[in-house]
Amino acid sequence: MPYDIAIVGGGPAGLSAAVNARARNKSVLVVSNDYRESPLYRAKQVDNYLGMPGQSGAALLDAYYRHAEETGATFRGGRVLNIMALDGTCYLGIGSEMEEARAVILCTGVSQGKKFPGEAEFLGRGVSYCATCDGMLYRDRPVAVVGLAPDAPEEANFLQGLGCQVTYVSGKRPEALDPAIPWVRAGRLEITGEAAVTALRVNGEDIPADCVFLLRHAVPPTDLLPGLALEGGYVAVDREMKTNLPGVFAAGDCTGLPLQLSKAVGEGLIAGQRAAEYVDQLCDSEVINSITCEKGE
Repeated sequence: MPYDIAIVGGGPAGLSAAVNARARNKSVLVVSNDYRESPLYRAKQVDNYLGMPGQSGAALLDAYYRHAEETGATFRGGRVLNIMALDGTCYLGIGSEMEEARAVILCTGVSQGKKFPGEAEFLGRGVSYCATCDGMLYRDRPVAVVGLAPDAPEEANFLQGLGCQVTYVSGKRPEALDPAIPWVRAGRLEITGEAAVTALRVNGEDIPADCVFLLRHAVPPTDLLPGLALEGGYVAVDREMKTNLPGVFAAGDCTGLPLQLSKAVGEGLIAGQRAAEYVDQLCDSEVINSITCEKGE
């Protein structure tokens, strides 16, 4: 059975949405990285949250997470790589696996950084966002891993274990990286090739690679859902946190300024409530259609 609501992102907006959807007895899946990796978690003091000045970001996020967990929301670690909506069901690709939900709430925060030169052009032709999904295709072949997420060293080690010839590129060599994997300090990056990727260019030097694995914290919303409308670079929503796609809602920093905790929590509340209402309407419609079909028979 699909979940009623899947929430992409486990920050304040996502956790607020989870609490409010669970309050309406909806099954909820929250997919995110470890919430302790959030910049908010490292804030020593938050003074602009109403009625709770002086709290640390860690204390607030710990409390948010416990609250959502105690309501019965299901949590799953990982990155959502793509979402496809079809006939009232949203299919979420998480690594090499799939989850289903009737509605989705995007709480992805703001995307950090622009695409690298060549990234969009070679997507699916030697650019990948998932080592476990595509690693087997490049066994015994040279690949480059651009480590932009905390779990990137583990995925690079996984590729090495498959037999890929891995080169790891990042700001500094991570401790968790297999010592047998060559490391190159990141600089100006460009993905090059002709019909498919042939190299990752780092500061003008080419690293031969048949695939470049770009392992970020999260995939930007527009890459998750082609056709998602933007406004000023942020996900466009109405006052009910609805996007232009049926069954898809958004909340928090990904919907635009101000990038503030209070806004994220409030929008998460609205998105959770409205997504729950959408699921109820969807279920009512399915019941009516079922009755109509039975009468027709």
